Amino acid sequence: MEPKTILWPTDLSKSSIDSAKHVLSLSRKYGAGVVMLYVAVNLCDFFPAYGNYPSPNVLKDFQSWELQHAREQMEHVCERDLKECPNLEIEVVQGDPVEEILEMVKKKDADMIVVAGRNKKTGAAKGTYLAEAMGDLIHLAPVPVLVVNPDTPPV
Repeated sequence: MEPKTILWPTDLSKSSIDSAKHVLSLSRKYGAGVVMLYVAVNLCDFFPAYGNYPSPNVLKDFQSWELQHAREQMEHVCERDLKECPNLEIEVVQGDPVEEILEMVKKKDADMIVVAGRNKKTGAAKGTYLAEAMGDLIHLAPVPVLVVNPDTPPV
């Protein structure tokens, strides 16, 4: 199998960013495009139990800031680590991580998903929303899911 489009969901954690070298290696090897995806959780879904605090406007302002900040961080990672990819796209969406990743597979016609496993040095990824979603993603994805060790050199 030679992927044409690699979907790289990231939560912008250290282990996720450290996996960029694996994404670049695969992109070079197969001449595949890369779609870097950040899924922001909709915080408004979590706060009805707390009444009106914080207010929906405060949450929406924070979420707008998060989406913009995520895009800026992703652009920086792309410029620093992925500039040699033949075709690179950045997508920032909001919703359930597994649902949004699966939707992006369809939307971008991706034929592989690459996610970072746990980083031994920092312990990052354990407990992050992407790590929590990984089990479901592996079982539900219609394409291969490659879990890479961010501590190892790319192949």
